[in-house]
Amino acid sequence: MPDRAGAGGAAEADPGQILEAAQRLAQGRLVAFPTETVYGLGADAENPEAIARIYAAKKRPADHPVIVHLAPDTDPGYWAALIPPQARQLMAAFWPGPLTLILPRAARIPDAVSGGQDSIGLRCPSHPVAQRLLHAFSVLKPHGSGAVAAPSANQFGQVSPTCADHVRSEFPDLDGQALMILEGGASEVGIESTILDLSRLDRGIGPVLLRPGHVTVARIAEVLGEMPARPDAAAPRVSGALKAHYAPRTPLFLADAQALAGLVRDAGGAGLRMAVVVLDAAPGLAPAGIDWVVLPADPVVYARRLYALLRELDGAGYDRILLQRPPADPVWQGVNDRITRAAAAFA
Repeated sequence: MPDRAGAGGAAEADPGQILEAAQRLAQGRLVAFPTETVYGLGADAENPEAIARIYAAKKRPADHPVIVHLAPDTDPGYWAALIPPQARQLMAAFWPGPLTLILPRAARIPDAVSGGQDSIGLRCPSHPVAQRLLHAFSVLKPHGSGAVAAPSANQFGQVSPTCADHVRSEFPDLDGQALMILEGGASEVGIESTILDLSRLDRGIGPVLLRPGHVTVARIAEVLGEMPARPDAAAPRVSGALKAHYAPRTPLFLADAQALAGLVRDAGGAGLRMAVVVLDAAPGLAPAGIDWVVLPADPVVYARRLYALLRELDGAGYDRILLQRPPADPVWQGVNDRITRAAAAFA
């Protein structure tokens, strides 16, 4: 079945704000907006100077690509030099929704969006506020196919924002003024989109999963009739693929269920304050300074709550955050990818 991740009852933005935001984008300015995955920091995807402002604001490496967001009625053929049949199948199945496709970049599109590569990452978000903004912006473009380049609206490498307040805390001041942030409630998916590379089909390289997410490899395989391959050394660079990423400022560690008790005991003995995130139920009493935090053993709910929880724990004065490692099942692949990269920042 098609995966149409919705907006979870997100607040409707005022039409005047949508128009103002679209006009700001057309002027080369930045706007933060909600999607069903996380909040994005957006700029005109055809304006290299505006895209450079994203990189400067986030302190993002210049060779780290961003994803281009399209309205449902925008022609992806304006942005990609080739739309293979496999891409059309996946668009029909999962767009609008949390799936990014890496395709050959059209020559007219600046390589600033892809970190200098000849590919481009495209997705069509399902959040209604994002869709209205993208449509309003497209109307302002002479060719009617405007799109917004938008990585997550946070400082590079940090925990992605899933509500407007998270964005405000990341960018209290931008270029001497407040960043315009469109309100849209809490993100329903909660982790970044799945990224699938289809840019090398003409070289005999089939679909390659570059970042797992809400749209699982099993569901992609159902549509394409083949399982995506693992990333290879020649795969395009994509957002969120660095070894260390999505990290809070508080040191974060992972542990299997059987190792938790010993780590908790050692932390308590050392007088450390530690939050221990476990699945389904707290194991029992804990030493002073150790707090259990229980999340359901449901990968969809876990993903939805993960980043907001990490931000909350990050501001609570803990010395460490310890996460019980979720199951290795394929349905947990997106979550496991994010928390493994978060922990790698402290390895």
